Amino acid sequence: MVSVDDVRALALSLPRAYEVLVRDRVKFRVGRLVFLAFSRDETRMGCGFPKEERLAAIETEPDKFELPRQSDLRYNWIIVRLEALDAQEMWELVTEAWRMCVPKRVAEAHLGP
Repeated sequence: MVSVDDVRALALSLPRAYEVLVRDRVKFRVGRLVFLAFSRDETRMGCGFPKEERLAAIETEPDKFELPRQSDLRYNWIIVRLEALDAQEMWELVTEAWRMCVPKRVAEAHLGP
């Protein structure tokens, strides 16, 4: 299981990423784009995720993933239960969500091609 502090440490280590508090919710942005957001109780994390892969992830691991609320279905977004994540999965989800928001050259300079 990972904590909000684990996610925060990783997210803030990524170039151009910063933390904001919006309506009592912790969010991480690159510019004006949100790539991570926590529920108010900090048990769930929303993150950037390809729409075309979302249903497969939910069907494969329904105890870990869920759809975002109806109004957010149009976005590349998925909800993840923190208690179901291990450190490697968290790293992959956070870095891929961040990669969706930064220029390709920035992502490649930090993570490689």
